Amino acid sequence: MNELMRWHRSDLSENEISRKIVLCAVEVHRTLGGAGLLENVYEEALAWELSYAGLHVARQVEVPITYKSKILATPLLIDWLLDGKVIIECKATSDYNTVFEAQTLTYLRLTDLKLGMVINFGERMVKDGIHRVVNNL
Repeated sequence: MNELMRWHRSDLSENEISRKIVLCAVEVHRTLGGAGLLENVYEEALAWELSYAGLHVARQVEVPITYKSKILATPLLIDWLLDGKVIIECKATSDYNTVFEAQTLTYLRLTDLKLGMVINFGERMVKDGIHRVVNNL
């Protein structure tokens, strides 16, 4: 968790951050015309929108993984970390799989964070593709 603290920038709660995330994701989906684009297009637009909303966006954040007091050679790589508090996994698939939520929950447990979100821009309505994942929140 100490490694993640350097990304902390605001006093917003996880729920306040998540409200901004949902509004930004809807705006991106609406502006780009819905589903059908590549994941990296949505990611770039969402990064801009989140930054514009005042959130600190860190992408591809490395977090060391400790196994029985040994730091493993391969660190955890978090797609997105917002204000040091919320993890986002961004997808653009028509074949959503609940393993995305399980993966996000594992990330939350390993980082001792409380809230993650899986956003699937592959849905016709992005609101149907937003999944909250909580770890003791």
